[in-house]
Amino acid sequence: MAARIPFNDLHPGADAAAVAEAMRRVVDRAWFVLGPEVEAFEAEFAAASGTATSVGVGTGTDAIALALRGLGIGPGDEVVTSPLSAAYSALAVMMAGARPVFADLDPHRLTIDPAAVEAAVTPRTAAILPVHLYGQAADMPAIMAAAARHGLTVVEDCCQAHLATCGGRAVGTFGAAGAFSFYPTKNLGALGDGGALVTSDAALAERVRRLRNGGQRTRYHHDAFGVNSRLDELQAAVLRERLAFLPRWTEARRARALAYRRALARAPVVVPPECDPGHVYHLFVVRSPARDRLQQFLLARGIETLVHYPVPIPRQPALQAEQPSQCPLADRICAELVSLPLYPSLDLTRVAEVAEGICAFA
Repeated sequence: MAARIPFNDLHPGADAAAVAEAMRRVVDRAWFVLGPEVEAFEAEFAAASGTATSVGVGTGTDAIALALRGLGIGPGDEVVTSPLSAAYSALAVMMAGARPVFADLDPHRLTIDPAAVEAAVTPRTAAILPVHLYGQAADMPAIMAAAARHGLTVVEDCCQAHLATCGGRAVGTFGAAGAFSFYPTKNLGALGDGGALVTSDAALAERVRRLRNGGQRTRYHHDAFGVNSRLDELQAAVLRERLAFLPRWTEARRARALAYRRALARAPVVVPPECDPGHVYHLFVVRSPARDRLQQFLLARGIETLVHYPVPIPRQPALQAEQPSQCPLADRICAELVSLPLYPSLDLTRVAEVAEGICAFA
């Protein structure tokens, strides 16, 4: 039985006609890979993100891995990153041949703690990969200062932070590159997988363009060990249309987040603070030591919730060969987090119902 208040709604809404037209445009042109839609989207997304260029790739994971490879980071190198994210953040580091090293969390932002980053640096550390989690930017001024002190490169995982800012500056513009995902649930989502790297480093962009396409400099001449990771024309066309809706969708998310904050001010949960007004609320999370019981209580009232993420990345079996350091704060927070319904078309009366359910749990 479907939940009365579903966690998300991925049906096209105000953008339905534009999405349909984009798909028809691509089918009529019969050009499906690395064509004019990808080129146009790359230019438009770079402009929206505040960078000189972007490179469309198959996934956000690939955007991270190819950024690291394009910067010469690989076997023998370590990359310091967050224990709280989708595991793909760390898997991308491993795809580049490097070793992920985890630094514990800032308990307020739930992003990587700059002091813990510095404590994790070793002679093998080559880069820092901060994750702008749930739409809230990591503390980039402090992270960039740490990187400068140790001579490290920074690649930003912006996969949950489209149009987010930190101190008024766009995420993805602090480090050498930013990686974005267009998975359908993202703030800017495609109708399947997709990703992009943004950068103002022309040489890096050119290396990644080559790597995403099998390492080809010219057709059938492979000068580098590349991969097959290309944003296809259909997804690029859909993303071009949806990019125009993204600012109003972002404001709708912020309005619903504000309604949650007001309604949950005295609720029996911890609401992580908004540490920067540039938060874009990919997800709205709260913390409860009785998380599992809270979820069941809400589900009985027809309210669907999810957990992002139940297992800290260092405790994932796929990471054990890397001998990761454990992060006690991340362990505790992962046991308490629950994500509430939040999307642009969610009626504000539904937000009130969810909040009422949480308050009733007390």
